[in-house]
Amino acid sequence: MYLCTLLGAMIEYVKHILSNGLTVLTHEAWDTPMATVNMLYAVGSRNEDPQRTGFAHLFEHLMFGGTRQVPDFDRVVSSLGGESNAFTNCDYTNYYVTLPVDGLKTALWLEADRMGGLELTQKALEVQQHVVTEEYNQRYMNQPYGDKWLLLRPLCYKVHPYRWPTIGADIRHVAEASLDDVVDFHRRWYRPDNAILAVAAPMKHEDQLALVNDEFGMMNDESRTPDSHSSFTIHHSSLPVEPVQQEARHLTVRRNVPLPMVTLAWPMCGSGDAMFRACDLVSDVLGNGESSRLVRRLVHERGLFSEVDACVTGERDPGLMVLSGKLREGVTTDEGAEALRTEARRLAEEGVGEYELQKVINKYENTFVYSQYKAADRALGLCYYTWLCDTELVNREPEEYRRVTAVDVQRAAQAIFVPEHENRLDYECQG
Repeated sequence: MYLCTLLGAMIEYVKHILSNGLTVLTHEAWDTPMATVNMLYAVGSRNEDPQRTGFAHLFEHLMFGGTRQVPDFDRVVSSLGGESNAFTNCDYTNYYVTLPVDGLKTALWLEADRMGGLELTQKALEVQQHVVTEEYNQRYMNQPYGDKWLLLRPLCYKVHPYRWPTIGADIRHVAEASLDDVVDFHRRWYRPDNAILAVAAPMKHEDQLALVNDEFGMMNDESRTPDSHSSFTIHHSSLPVEPVQQEARHLTVRRNVPLPMVTLAWPMCGSGDAMFRACDLVSDVLGNGESSRLVRRLVHERGLFSEVDACVTGERDPGLMVLSGKLREGVTTDEGAEALRTEARRLAEEGVGEYELQKVINKYENTFVYSQYKAADRALGLCYYTWLCDTELVNREPEEYRRVTAVDVQRAAQAIFVPEHENRLDYECQG
C-alpha cells in the first residue's frame, strides 16, 4: 500500500492492490456530499481483432444491460439519486457512478456485480447491436464530416490497430458478432487485474478501502487466460509497430457538406513519451483559442478559413498531430492545405517566443486545475495516470509542462512536420 499526502491543490490518495490484481485508489473528498466510483478497464479499440472491431465500444453499452441480480443498472443508480455514464477510446474504457455518499456501498456492489456477473444473452446482444448500429448511422454517416475519422485513421495507419476508430473499421463486425464472441471478449478483458478502481468520497481512506474489499476482495480472477495482459503490462504487449511513413498521402472525398474542409495529419509520439508535452504545446501554439497562430493568421488576417484548429490525438502508442479547417467560399483545398503547411513550417523553422510559450502553458495549467475541481474528475484522473503507470502525474503534470522550453517546442515541430510524413484528407462539396 502506498500513501501520498500532498499539500494545497494536490490530490491526496492511497493506492492499494488487492490479491486478485485489482488496483484501488481512494481519495478523501471532503468538499462534496457525493461519492464517485470510477472504473477504468485497460481495453480499447487497440486490443480488438482486426476482424472483430468495435467490440470495446459495444461493451460500453453491454455493461449497462443488466446482470442476474440487477436487470436495470441505471434504474438502481437513479433510485439512489445518482448518475452513471461511460466512454471508450482507442486505449481504454471508463465507467463512473456518482451518487450521495450513503449509496457508496451499493455503487461498489453494482460495479463488482457487472464485472463478475454480466448477463450476456442473445437478446441483450441484439438490443445493443441495434443501438450501436443506429449510433454509427446517426453520428458517422448522417452528419456533415461525420466519417472524418473513419477515413483519416486508415490513411495514417497501415498496420497498427489505431487504424480504426472506436466505432470499428466496419459496422458489420458489431452487427454480425456472435454471443460466443462477446462472452470471450468479456472474459478476456473485464477482469480485476485488468482494471483500476478509484473512489472519491467524504470518507476516510480506510473506510473506503473496507467497502471496496467487501465487494471486490473475494472476487477471484477465474477468467484469467494464459495470454492475458494486465493493466501494467498492456503497454508492452505485442501490437504491430507502425512503420515509418516514406511518402505523403492524399485522399479526396466528395460529400454533402456545407463547406470544403482540409485536414493534415502527421504521426507523432505517444502520450508516455518524453517529447509528448512539447508536441501538445505545438498544437496549442498553432490552434488553441482565438489568439493562436492558425486562427489569427488564417481566419482573421487572411480570411482563408471560417474555422480552424489543431490537436493531438493523445494515444498511448504513437498518435497524430492534426490541423484541420473549413474553407471560406472560393478558397480551394490546395490553398488551404498550403496555408496550414506554411504555419507548421514557420513554427519548425522560427520557433516560439517565451511570451507565446508561457501563454499556452498557463492556459494548459488553468484547464488542468479546473478539471480537478469536481471529485468525480479527480477520480478519473487517478485512474488515468495510474493506467499510464505514473499515478503521481495527477499532481505533477503542470510542473512537467512548465519545464518545457521554447527549444523543446521547436524540436518537436521539426520532428513532426516532415513533408513525407504528411497525410491529407480533403472534403469537397457535391454538386
